[in-house]
Amino acid sequence: MASTRIFSSPLNLKLKPPGFDPHSPFPYFTNSLSLRRSKWETISFRLTNNRKSRRDLPPPAAAHMLPENPVVVDVFATAFTGIVALSSLRVWEETAKRRLVDQNLNRKLVHISIGLVFMLCWPLFSSGYRGAVLAALVPGVNIIRMLLLGFGIWKDEGTVKSMSRHGDHRELLKGPLYYAATITLACVVYWRTSPVAVAAICNLCAGDGFADVVGRRFGTIKLPYNRNKSIVGSIAMATAGFLTSLVFMYYFSYFGYIRESRKMVLGFLIVSLATALVESLPVSSKLDDNLTVPLTSIFVARLVF
Repeated sequence: MASTRIFSSPLNLKLKPPGFDPHSPFPYFTNSLSLRRSKWETISFRLTNNRKSRRDLPPPAAAHMLPENPVVVDVFATAFTGIVALSSLRVWEETAKRRLVDQNLNRKLVHISIGLVFMLCWPLFSSGYRGAVLAALVPGVNIIRMLLLGFGIWKDEGTVKSMSRHGDHRELLKGPLYYAATITLACVVYWRTSPVAVAAICNLCAGDGFADVVGRRFGTIKLPYNRNKSIVGSIAMATAGFLTSLVFMYYFSYFGYIRESRKMVLGFLIVSLATALVESLPVSSKLDDNLTVPLTSIFVARLVF
C-alpha cells in the first residue's frame, strides 16, 4: 500500500518513476542505462573533437616552455638562439682549425647547418613583428661580423677558414655575407608564417650545400651547358631543397604557423626545381650561388604561394 501511495495521484493516475520503461523487461533501468550510454557517447564525441582540434591549440613552445610575458619570451628566445648559433659556429671553427674535415667540406657543413638550426628556434619567439625583428638580430649580428672580418678590422682565423674557399678573409664579403643577409631578410620580411621564408632558407642552406658536397664527390658527368656543374649535383640540390622544405612545412604546421597542403608541397617542388636550374647556369658561377639561389627562391615562391 505504501508503494501505491507514492506512485499514485488523487486522480488515480500512476506516476512513472525516473528511468521507467513499461515495454522493457527491466522497466526501471532501461532509461537510466540509455542516459548513461548517451553520456559516454557525448564524452567520446568531445574527446574525438579534441583530437581533431589539436592543431588549434597554442604553440607548445610559446604556451608552456616560456613565460607568458611576450617581451620576456623574446628576450629569452633571442639569447638562447644566439647561444645555439654561436655554439654551432664554434664547433665548425674548431674542426677547421684542427683540420678534422676537409676545408671545402667544412665550409659546406657550416653552410648547411647554421641557417637550418636558426630556423628551428623560430617557435621560441612570440607572434608578431617584434618576434621577427628580435629573431633577425641573430643573423644580423653575423652580417656585422662578416664585414669586420672581411675588411680585416677583426682577426679570427678559425672563422675565416671555416667559411672561405682559400682562407682569404676578403671572401667573407661575398658568399658568407650574402648568406647572412638572406636569412636576416627572410626572417624580417616573411617570418615563420610564410612558405616563402621556408623555401628561400631551405634551398639556400640544404639545396646549395648538398649540391656542392654531392657534386664534388660523385659529379663525373658534367652538364652540357656548364662544365663546372654536374648532373648529380643539380639533382641533389633540387632533392635536398625540396625535402628540407617539406620537413619545415610540417614543423611549422605543428605549431600552427602555416597549414600544410598539397598545393604547398607542389609549390616547394617548383621552387626547388627552379633554383636548381638557375644554380646550374654559368651566370651563377660568375655571380655567387648565395645570391642567385635565394633571389630565385623568393621570386618563384612569390608566384606560386
